[in-house]
Amino acid sequence: MKLKVQTLDAKASGDIELNDEVFAVEPRADILARVVQWQLHNRRAPARAARERSDVARSGKKFGRQKGGGTARHGDRRAPVFIGGGKAHGPRARVFESSLNKKVRALGLKMALSSKAKDGKLVVVDTLELKDAKTKALIAKIGKLGFGATALVIDGEAVDNGFQLASSNIHTINVLPAIGANVYDILKHETLVLTRAAVEKLEARFNG
Repeated sequence: MKLKVQTLDAKASGDIELNDEVFAVEPRADILARVVQWQLHNRRAPARAARERSDVARSGKKFGRQKGGGTARHGDRRAPVFIGGGKAHGPRARVFESSLNKKVRALGLKMALSSKAKDGKLVVVDTLELKDAKTKALIAKIGKLGFGATALVIDGEAVDNGFQLASSNIHTINVLPAIGANVYDILKHETLVLTRAAVEKLEARFNG
């Protein structure tokens, strides 16, 4: 697959040949759904357990008489009805982690990249280097490049510092290095923007 490359000034910068094994895979909704569910499931923070009656550090000594006191027949101060007592039926400690086959995860990423290329929502730019790393200047460039309502911009080894600073105030743009490319973020944004370095890194990630 051949795609035109642009500069941030919306000028032509040649063509790039995309690997069909990465950018021309027929998307499958079931695979994409499995990977997205796996990602979101693993993002959940662990559930903290509440201290129950046996976990509270209070005396277990019977503090009142069994009869004649005019109160209920409590055995100790750890009962849930007392302030400082244990929680009745509290939450248990849980870790929300699941596993997914590496081949399925890799296939899901290929399909996410391919779906953007298939829908014409893939933009390749030469580099993210900005002469003037200002938000106002970047907003003017974005309008010409056709980033859409929301855009995920992926760079190579590391994101260009100037572009990251200039885009940090633009809520419709998110920036990632190539190593952080994932199915959920790609599908969440309308447009996927890759640099030449990002394309090389992503193709090497699957070929390696």
